[in-house]
Amino acid sequence: MTTWKLQKLVYYCQAWSLVWDDDVLFQEEIQAWANGPVVPALYEVHRGEYRVATIQQGNPDVLTDSQRETVDAVLDFYGNKSPQWLSDLTHMEDPWRKARAGIRDGERGTARITEESLAEYYGSLQTDVS
Repeated sequence: MTTWKLQKLVYYCQAWSLVWDDDVLFQEEIQAWANGPVVPALYEVHRGEYRVATIQQGNPDVLTDSQRETVDAVLDFYGNKSPQWLSDLTHMEDPWRKARAGIRDGERGTARITEESLAEYYGSLQTDVS
């Protein structure tokens, strides 16, 4: 998959984990970049690559059953969407928009998208994405 799509899927996994599991899926920060949410630590792992097949540092065996269910549900719902569709969706949603407040469209930025903003926004939506 493209690195762009990977970033958006990881973002949605974190968001829904906060809602469904009441816990973070990962500790790394999410930032509101011009093309949508990005986990800079993950970006550094695949920097310069357009597509990603594997990430050597990843270990799915450390996920709990609940975390696996969350990831699977996110992939079932968002996984068939295009990177552009996912990016456009994040641009319409409050966590990215609020973090980008005061930053012009297309301008670089590293504003943090907080776990609180993710939990508040996605918790207010219907949580049955299946």
